[in-house]
Amino acid sequence: MKKISVIVPAYNEEESLPLLIERMNKIMEQMKEYEFELLFVNDGSKDKTIQIIKEMREKDNRISYVDFSRNFGKEIAMIAGLDYATGDCVIFIDADLQDPPELIPELVKYWEQGYDDVYAKRRSRKGEAWLKKFTSKMYYKVLQHLTQVEIQKDTGDFRLLDRRCVNALKKLRESQRNTKSMFSWIGYNKKEVLYDRDARIAGKTKWNYIKLVDLAIDGITSFTTSPLRLSTFIAIPTFMLLFGYFAYVIAKCFVVHKAIQAFQAIILLILFFSGVQILLFGIIGEYLGRIFNETKNRPLYLVNEYNGKKEMNEK
Repeated sequence: MKKISVIVPAYNEEESLPLLIERMNKIMEQMKEYEFELLFVNDGSKDKTIQIIKEMREKDNRISYVDFSRNFGKEIAMIAGLDYATGDCVIFIDADLQDPPELIPELVKYWEQGYDDVYAKRRSRKGEAWLKKFTSKMYYKVLQHLTQVEIQKDTGDFRLLDRRCVNALKKLRESQRNTKSMFSWIGYNKKEVLYDRDARIAGKTKWNYIKLVDLAIDGITSFTTSPLRLSTFIAIPTFMLLFGYFAYVIAKCFVVHKAIQAFQAIILLILFFSGVQILLFGIIGEYLGRIFNETKNRPLYLVNEYNGKKEMNEK
């Protein structure tokens, strides 16, 4: 009997957990030919999330949990889920039920046909503002132009991964993580499944615009050095504009016999080149900051408990 591990990162999801368990139970009963592991990763929740998970585990031994020592973020929770999952394949799903568990049988069907990465692509996204949809669309366009790896558009974390994909992702231990890009980077045989994404069933989203911007920057700087080449792309046209400007000034002096006031030219030049320098220093700073974080070689996360046992190991 093949085993399926369903990984659920959870942060302050006490309202949605009973509803998720109820719908997952129906799926697990429907798919009795498979063994299931429902693995929750409690990402330092401040509500009753971990207590609810523990109570559910006492009633159902298919439920497992990893309890972080503090909040490390969803990206780290996902790699922790991969580290602790024991299934022949894993399925990532959010606790807020925006991604319907009822799609799991279809994901498994394509896995049985030989696909290694069966990802769910959003056909529509309920409950999300127009601005969020637009910025998400533009981000994927920019990321695709900057990186050499094909990025799946309108695709989140909801997907099934074969064990060999899991083993590949576990080798990627960088601390500045963008798992959506990593799914593309590892390659393997992929299959798309379309679905309509629902609104959150309970609670509030943990992804504000500041966190989304941080995630976008991580995605770009983790998988491409193209922004560093901006210095070259900006330097060449800047030099040409500067050369043309000086040619214009000299020609005007000879033809019109009227000099441009010096303070105006100086102010414009200072503002222009200061802006260019600040932009380039900011890009370099982003990469230097990531180098600094990686060279510290700290564990990605620390675990307080795993299925009721105090953990001493670092990952």
